[in-house]
Parts: sequence; structure tokens; C-alpha cells
Amino acid sequence: MRINDLLEQKNMTKYRLAKSSGVSQTTVIDICSGKVRVEKCTGDTLYKLAKALDVPMETLVEAAVSFSSDNERKRDKEYRPAFDTFKSNVCHAVKDMGDLDFLLETLETNQIRKLHQKKWYPESLYLLAMIDYLSRENDVPACAEYNDLRATRLLDPVFPSSVIAMSVFAGSDQPKIDSYEQSIPEFKRFNIVEGDVRNVF
Repeated sequence: MRINDLLEQKNMTKYRLAKSSGVSQTTVIDICSGKVRVEKCTGDTLYKLAKALDVPMETLVEAAVSFSSDNERKRDKEYRPAFDTFKSNVCHAVKDMGDLDFLLETLETNQIRKLHQKKWYPESLYLLAMIDYLSRENDVPACAEYNDLRATRLLDPVFPSSVIAMSVFAGSDQPKIDSYEQSIPEFKRFNIVEGDVRNVF
């Protein structure tokens, strides 16, 4: 589903979305046309648009990815989902496969290194953090093959969109601070905020 589809579904014009959300009409038009990517918008803008459309922020991001991915797929035939979607997919795979099968498959397919070579650093480090976390949880020795990546760290903390939304809504960074402090150590090491990989539906 595209953002324009969301507007049609809600029987809302771009002008009405701009008025309802408080986001400038130019920005709304640029987002709907794909000129401005939703993933590049501030958390505040995402929150306002999602609230005006009465959808979760994740839905808005996925709609934008769906819109831009049509053109991107034609160019490079590779789809890169939103980071929150990637994380959710990984957590669901762990739940469906079980810890040890997930560990084995991830290590056998060398997904961590492949993602890193594509310069998908957050995804690569998230997967490595998951492997390290599951290894600790199951009392399995960590794979030494990725020690070079373990020495790296993302420059800025990566927060879940739900935490960003809470911070915007609260008008405070306290939700970010709290979630960072409570983050699982294996993820926090890479500057990725992750509190619970088991709570998936």
C-alpha cells in the first residue's frame, strides 16, 4: 500500500493531510510524490502524519517504502525494508525456527557478512547482536568469525519508531533515555536500542 492509497482509503486530500497534521503542504506533496523519503523525515513529522492518518508510524514508513521500492526495484532489483520491519522479521524468524536453528542457519548462510558488504550496517549489526544474544541465552560459545564487526558501532543510537513516537508525544527525550538504559547489552554494544526480542505476535 502506498501513501496515496492511505489518503484515498481515508478519503483525505494532501491539502487536508497538511492541515490536519500541521506538516507543510509542500512537504506532504513531496512525500506523496516520492521526492522526499519518509525514512528521512524527523520523528516529529512522522508522528504528526501518522496521527492525522490514524495509522501506526510503522504503517506510514512501510507505505513509503512500498512507494519508493517500485522504482528502486527497477533500478537495482533489491528491496531494503525499513529497519523496524527488518527487526520484526528477524524476531519472527527466531520465534518460528527456534534459537539454535536460527543460529545455525544465520551462520551457515553468512548473512551478517553479506549485509555488511552491502553496507547495510544497522541490519548487519542487529543480526550479529541477535546471534550473540541467542548464544548467551543458550550457553553456546560466540562465533569468533565476526570479531572484526564486534569492534564497530553505529555512530548514532538507533531507536524503535515506537520509542521515537513516545518521545515526540511526551515532548521529552526521557523515553529514549529509559529505553537506551534498558536495552539488551548485545544490541546496546552496537548502539542499537532493543528491549525485547521475544515479544512478537
